[in-house]
Amino acid sequence: MENRRFVLLCVLAVILFLMYRAWQEDYGPKPETAQPAVPQVPATTVQGPDAINDDALGDDPEALPQGAAPNQPSASVNNDEQNTGASLRPEKIVRVRTDKLELDIDSQGGTIRRVELLGIPVSKDQPEQNLQLLQNRPPFFFIAQSGLLAQGASAPDHRSSFKPAAERYNLNEAQPKRDVRLNWQNGQRQVSKVYAFDYDSYEIELRHEVKNGAAEPWQLSPYVRFWRTPKTEGSEPPFIQSFFGVGWYEQKEDGENYRFTKLAADDLGDEPLKAQQTGGWLAMLQHYFMAVAIPPATGTTTYFAKPKNLPGEIGAFEGGYVGQQVVVPPGGEHVFTERLYIGPKLQGRLDEIAPGLQLSIDYGILTVLSEPLFWVLDKLHSLTGNWGWAIILLTLAIKAAFYKLSEHQYRAMARMKKFTPRIQSLKERYADDREGMQKAMMDLYKKEGFNPLGGCWPMLVQIPVFIALYWVLLESVELRQADFALWLTDLSSPDPYYVLPVLFGISMWAQQKLSGTAMTMDPMQQRMMTIMPIALTGFFAFFPAGLVLYWLVSNLIGIAQQWYITRKIENEEEAKKAKAK
Repeated sequence: MENRRFVLLCVLAVILFLMYRAWQEDYGPKPETAQPAVPQVPATTVQGPDAINDDALGDDPEALPQGAAPNQPSASVNNDEQNTGASLRPEKIVRVRTDKLELDIDSQGGTIRRVELLGIPVSKDQPEQNLQLLQNRPPFFFIAQSGLLAQGASAPDHRSSFKPAAERYNLNEAQPKRDVRLNWQNGQRQVSKVYAFDYDSYEIELRHEVKNGAAEPWQLSPYVRFWRTPKTEGSEPPFIQSFFGVGWYEQKEDGENYRFTKLAADDLGDEPLKAQQTGGWLAMLQHYFMAVAIPPATGTTTYFAKPKNLPGEIGAFEGGYVGQQVVVPPGGEHVFTERLYIGPKLQGRLDEIAPGLQLSIDYGILTVLSEPLFWVLDKLHSLTGNWGWAIILLTLAIKAAFYKLSEHQYRAMARMKKFTPRIQSLKERYADDREGMQKAMMDLYKKEGFNPLGGCWPMLVQIPVFIALYWVLLESVELRQADFALWLTDLSSPDPYYVLPVLFGISMWAQQKLSGTAMTMDPMQQRMMTIMPIALTGFFAFFPAGLVLYWLVSNLIGIAQQWYITRKIENEEEAKKAKAK
């Protein structure tokens, strides 16, 4: 009975966990659209309804992949012929290679059309092919556009032609910093668009260096826009759902604090994002990876995210921001500085890039457990060099921490076995009176001072750890495609040969036999207990192999602990009997 109740509670906990995930996706908290108060700004800036916003970006046929064209391109805020080129083909491609990234930057608009993550395979089956997070080809279309929007005059945006200073750049330890410069000029007005790269970093600084040699003021607003389809390169584990959409670091109503808000791509049609605030950031999120636009911490920023389909590619969407407008006086200069992060969600490093960026690794309500679990796993991995052994050592540590609770559980189970003959007698006496039998059993428990649920609570305490570890394995890019041994080449995906789930089922069956509580059950309950290991084996076949490894090792340690504690209790009983004699 004890083991049966525990298993049923485990199954109930897993079902409730899956129901909670589904509920969060459909009915979870939605972002608030209220616009907080905007602080005072310097005299050289413009804010309010007269400032340019994302509606001025319009459609852009030049950004589409070769052969595609929108049906009805809308008017642009820039009307000069230089900024409205008719070719669908990119102009000169500037290629940048660091130790982390390889990028293609188009001289038309300075658009980032391709970002390859070096050393990160697209899949386990293609270890030599790096993942392309950004690329300019359907169905994996994903690009980063940026530029300046002007009011009453032309300015270089993502449709403008730039002249690159060079077409190839390489970073290495000997030359750890490089500026990639693209120049634009219209009469007496000049802009240099500069991408600044650092060695050992996925972060990119974007600067627009403005010189206004004209006789009139130049009103400019910087912007960054990501545009993508909902398809991602690389394979995902079956039956595993991870978040896909937009993440936004939202300013609260008090104007000082922030919170992380997620907007699923499928929901942007009904609830597009458009809000003004100071600071924050906006990210395009997918499993393990993201592209983030980070404006300056001061000044008013208008964030937006909404559907923006490609021809024949339903479900595409865009997200980004338009910065606060600045008036550059005649003969004046100004530098707009933005930052981009394009890469994996690396634990412990994201908050160094922008406040709150660590929250993009979303462990849900069990973050308070998941973060320490990953920290311990990471330390164990640094010792072993293998994530599988790190999981095994973590399991040992958890079982050691819960040893006293486990001992209490097994002692309760041992006491339960002592009641087996009396319970069997009650079952025979009340064979036709189930309600009477339950009452007689409760009276027995009360008389003997025994709580039949006492052995379940220690295991229930471990259920949150199990769920927290599930999120760690699901969300941690460090464990993506992590090898263990033999056939287990990816701990973040299900066991391809179902060996671990089968071994888990066997270990669960062994625990049932060792507990020896089957005699207290009726035939229906015994059949349920027989089916339960088979059912959970099938259920665990779709879980990440690292999680099943944890549970299997936990079961094996539990069997050893149960055997040891049972022998210890028997020796104590024999010692008491000997002393009584």
